[in-house]
Amino acid sequence: MNIKVNSNDAVQDPEVDNESVENLSPEELNISLQEKLEKLESIIDSQNDKILRISAEMENVRKRSQEELIKTRKFAIDSFAEGMLSVKDSLEAALLQKNQTINSLTEGVSLTLKQLDSVFKSNKLQEISPAVGDKFDPTLHQAISSVKSDYPANSVIEILQKGYVISDRVLRPAMVVVASSND
Repeated sequence: MNIKVNSNDAVQDPEVDNESVENLSPEELNISLQEKLEKLESIIDSQNDKILRISAEMENVRKRSQEELIKTRKFAIDSFAEGMLSVKDSLEAALLQKNQTINSLTEGVSLTLKQLDSVFKSNKLQEISPAVGDKFDPTLHQAISSVKSDYPANSVIEILQKGYVISDRVLRPAMVVVASSND
């Protein structure tokens, strides 16, 4: 019998037992084997119990992680939505004003835009607005067309629409026109 179990609960080395086994009567040998079998079954039961406990704990960790992920996704927009409520309130208040002049409407819209910029800033939403002459960056810009220009090839020569980055992730690339090579 060559059974070895690597555990703190392991049975004695079977090689050592072989010498003493030769001196045993068949009945004593049967009893000895029965005891070893019971010990091995006990070790197997203990190991199976540990495996079941570890498996249950892993399942619990997986479920908790999934619930946290759902909560994070669900409430991640709370701060942004809360900030946008005040912007909406300002726009609605501006539309309800009677006897408005162009100047007061322009001033109100400007204040609302500042409010919107503040909400964007507090939520790490930043503009991508390259300057004319900046090098085209395909990770931040989307080239709509290329035209011959006095600027070096692959330079931004016109911004059609600003882009936005939220926490280092491009939400929308800036749409630009780039200079083509003069070749």
